Amino acid sequence: MASNILSSSALFLAEARSAEPVQIISTPGAQHSYKSYQKPLKTVKSNVPTYKWDIVWTNVLIFFVLHSVSLYGAWLMITQAIWRTNIFFYLYGVFTGMGITAGAHRLWAHRTYRAKLPLRILLMFCQSGALQNHIYEWVRDHRVHHKFTDTDADPHNSRRGFFFSHIGWLMVKKHKDVFIKGKTVDLSDLEADPVVMFQRKYYLLLVPIFCFIIPVLIPWYFWNEDLWVSWYVVGIARYTLTLNFTWLVNSAAHIYGSKPYDNTISPTENMFVSWAAVGEGWHNYHHVFPWDYKAAELGNYRLNVTTAFLDFMAKIGWAYDLKTVSSEMVKKRVQRTGDGSWVDDSSSTSIINDIDYHHHLGDLLWGWGDKDMKEDDIRDIRYYNKLTE
Repeated sequence: MASNILSSSALFLAEARSAEPVQIISTPGAQHSYKSYQKPLKTVKSNVPTYKWDIVWTNVLIFFVLHSVSLYGAWLMITQAIWRTNIFFYLYGVFTGMGITAGAHRLWAHRTYRAKLPLRILLMFCQSGALQNHIYEWVRDHRVHHKFTDTDADPHNSRRGFFFSHIGWLMVKKHKDVFIKGKTVDLSDLEADPVVMFQRKYYLLLVPIFCFIIPVLIPWYFWNEDLWVSWYVVGIARYTLTLNFTWLVNSAAHIYGSKPYDNTISPTENMFVSWAAVGEGWHNYHHVFPWDYKAAELGNYRLNVTTAFLDFMAKIGWAYDLKTVSSEMVKKRVQRTGDGSWVDDSSSTSIINDIDYHHHLGDLLWGWGDKDMKEDDIRDIRYYNKLTE
C-alpha cells in the first residue's frame, strides 16, 4: 500500500547490477594442452544501468525526528496520559485507518465497491487525517504497485529488501520507471470524482485539521487531558504508529507468510499485518483478486475490521455493488498456482476437476476497471455479484 508524507521529495532507491566474467572449466587431464592455445578471458560489460542510492537527507532527518519524538509520546502514554486518552488514541487511529483501507485502498484504488456521497466525504476526511498523501497520488502509486509489482516501476519494490519496501523508498529518489509507467495507468475515474478533486485542491488545509488539531483538542477539551500530553500521544505517536502499520503491508506482507493462492508472486498471507492494518494482511489473495471488497477470501471480522465496516455501510445503503469472488473461482486458482497451504473452510464438498482453468484476474491488474481485464472475467464478475454498473 502506498504511503508518502513528502511526495515532492520522496524519491528512489535502486539496486546495482553487474555481469560476472564468463569462465571456462576444463578437466585436469586436458588442462596442460588447453593452456597452449588459451586466449585471455575478457570481462563482459553489462548494458544494464547501475543505479545509485540517491538519498534525500531531509526526509531521513524528518523520519528520524518523527520516530524519536514518538518514543517520547509512547512514554507519556504509559506514565501520564489519562486512560480515556489512550482509548481515544486507538479509536482515532482506526478512524484514520479506515480512510486508507476502506477509502483510498478498497474504494478508490481498486474500485471494489461503490459509495454514495456521504460515505465518500466521510472517507475523504478520514484519509486526510492519515497524512499519507492525498487520495489522487495515493491511488496512482498503488495502482502502479499492483500493475508492476516488484519491478523498477514499483514504488516500494520488495525485492530491494524489508527496509526499502517499509520506509526506505520514502528516503530516496523514485526510480524513473515509476513516473514512466505511472503515466500509463488510467486515473480518469478519480478525476471525475468531485470529492477526490476537492481534497486534492485543499489537502494542505485539511491535513493539519484532521491529522493534528481535532485529535489533539478532543482529549484536552472533553476530559481535561494535558495539552502537551495530548499532542505527543494522540498527535505524534498515533500518527507514526499508523504510518508503520500501513508500511507493513508493503514490507512484511510481501516477504513473510504463506502463498495459498499464487506462489509465483511475492505477496503473502500475514496474520499480524492483518491485525495491525485492520484487514489488509491477506495480501496473497488481494494481489490475485484485487477487486474483492474484503481483500481476503473469508469475511472474518476479528482480523478484517475494514470488511465489517463496509458490510455495515452496505446495510445502511451507503455502500453498494460490493464485488467478491465465487468459491469455485478461488478453488480453481488455488489448484493452479497455490503453495498447498490453503484450507477449505467452506461447507461445499464439490470437487474441482478443471485444474487447467486459467483465471485471468490477478495477473498484474490493479483492480476493477483495469483495461487489461478480459471480457469473460468482467461478465462473470457482473453476473456473480449482480452488479448495477
